[in-house]
Amino acid sequence: MLGLLLWCVLFVVCWPLALLALLLWPLVWLITLPFRLLGIAVEGVFELLRAVVLLPARLLGGGR
Repeated sequence: MLGLLLWCVLFVVCWPLALLALLLWPLVWLITLPFRLLGIAVEGVFELLRAVVLLPARLLGGGR
């Protein structure tokens, strides 16, 4: 909601820049998509490592 409000203010102040931002947003989204997917994969690897390291403690009942 805040993003829409800021875009409306930008549209009132400088409408060519606001329209350019509106047209370029899908391109920026496509460029950043691989980085977001990489971040999700790295987070999954770290969670897996954490689960493997903490598995002995969980099996011995340390989690209760």
